[in-house]
Amino acid sequence: MKGITPSLWFNNNAEEAIDFYKTVFDDVEVLSISRYGEAGPGPAGQVVTAEFRIAGQNFVAINAGPEFPFTEAISFVIHCESQEEVDHYWEKLTDGGEESQCGWLKDRFGLSWQVVPTQLMEMLQDEDPAKAMRVTQAMLQMHKIDIPTLEAARDQVPA
Repeated sequence: MKGITPSLWFNNNAEEAIDFYKTVFDDVEVLSISRYGEAGPGPAGQVVTAEFRIAGQNFVAINAGPEFPFTEAISFVIHCESQEEVDHYWEKLTDGGEESQCGWLKDRFGLSWQVVPTQLMEMLQDEDPAKAMRVTQAMLQMHKIDIPTLEAARDQVPA
C-alpha cells in the first residue's frame, strides 16, 4: 500500500466505530479485519486492527485502550455541497457526541470532524473584504454552519 493512511487509536471499540460510520456515510467499505485468537492478548474475536474506507479515504483502526484519546489537534473535514448535507452529517455525528464552534464537532468516540459547506470557503475568499469579514463574524457565532445565515451576512448592506 502506498500513500498516507490515518491510523485511529480506539479504546477497544473500533468495530463499533466502523459500524457507526456505516450509518453516517453512504460509502463505507471494510477492507480487512484482524481479530485476537484464543491465545490473546485480548479477548478472542475482538478486533485488533481494521482497515476501512470512507469517501475514498483509507483508514486503519486499532483497538489499543484508553492511553491516547483523540483530541481536536486532528480532525477530518467533510466538504458539503448543500445545507441538507451539512444537516445530515451534523445530526448523525453529534448523536452521542458534542457540538463545538464553527462547524466543528466530536463524535461519540471523541473523533473531531469539521462539517463545512463549500460555499463557506467561497464566501470567506470574497474579493470584497467587508463581505468576507461579515461572513467570518457570522460563522464565529455558529455551532453548525448555516448557509442562509452566511449568505445574509455576506449580502447585508452596511448602514
